[in-house]
Amino acid sequence: MVRDYSKFLSASAAPAPAKRDMTPLERLGWAPFFAQQIDVTEMAQTPPVRIVSVHRSGLHVSGDGIDEVLPPRADATVGDWLLWDKVRPGASRVLARRSLVKRRAPGTDVQVQQIAANIDTAFVVASCNQDFNLARLERYVALAFDAEIDPVIVLTKTDITDDPAPYITAAQSVSARVPVIALNAKGDAPIKALADWCIPGKTVAFLGSSGVGKSTLTNALTGNDGIATQEIREDDARGRHTTTHRELHFARGGCIVLDTPGMREIQLADAAAGIADVFDDIEELAAQCRFSDCAHDSEPGCAVQTAIKGGDLDPKRLERWRKLQAEDAFNSATLAKRREKDRAFGKVVRKAISSKPRNRS
Repeated sequence: MVRDYSKFLSASAAPAPAKRDMTPLERLGWAPFFAQQIDVTEMAQTPPVRIVSVHRSGLHVSGDGIDEVLPPRADATVGDWLLWDKVRPGASRVLARRSLVKRRAPGTDVQVQQIAANIDTAFVVASCNQDFNLARLERYVALAFDAEIDPVIVLTKTDITDDPAPYITAAQSVSARVPVIALNAKGDAPIKALADWCIPGKTVAFLGSSGVGKSTLTNALTGNDGIATQEIREDDARGRHTTTHRELHFARGGCIVLDTPGMREIQLADAAAGIADVFDDIEELAAQCRFSDCAHDSEPGCAVQTAIKGGDLDPKRLERWRKLQAEDAFNSATLAKRREKDRAFGKVVRKAISSKPRNRS
């Protein structure tokens, strides 16, 4: 029997009627953006599935009555939608994404690591203790902005600090466009505090270092303790890795929650737009400088230095902006060289294959 998928396409093409029950695909995050990429025939022959977890051994996907493990592949990540090819699972087509969180892969390997796809809101999590790091927050927010995802800063462990106000003030300085929520990750507080973004059918992600409470927040939203958590180290307030893979979970209210392993090394690459969004205050000042190539150091008519002297701009923020810009430029150029090298190698391989004599026996 061939499943009839026409209802999913028609339902996605128009606003959902009030109080209509969500379809199985919609509960997984299916939306008009994805439905518009395929037709009814293609949907019936290769039904859509979403990658709900990524393991070294393969990709766990779910769909309407489908629960399978596909072969691992480098071009897909958690949150992606694929058209499941039952005959050739490894050939399942990845649908175009609404968003993609990525970074330069850690270590010496010059590659881009795909972290998560099709995220609606990124909760950038930090804790109110000595591990709080403003520069790290700016990096995470830049990742979200560059992926065109709405970021929200969530400060946890308010129960173990005498005064969370300094942490809140510091977090608010990251960007005027980013809300800041301070809470105790344990109990029901996250459900109420994050309700505006945890909407049925929407996908939210918790991003941050180990030990900040990402898994605790996920457990709070899902209503169970299915994800292991650990206490932070007392000597430096840093956490231990508990989450070992990226996985989607389903909250009681109907939203989809992504819990990710802690990422202490956040190397930005091809993220110039995200950096500009985080530091839009400096970008606006730079546009007012007398010279278009102003280095914002000692040039006459520098609006940036004028703002610093007037107390309107923290010089440390300028330093962090310069550092991220330089890092992104270097990594982007390095990745571009790697891509060009790979393309050149591919041409050599294809030429060698095409020129190889065929066995006519």
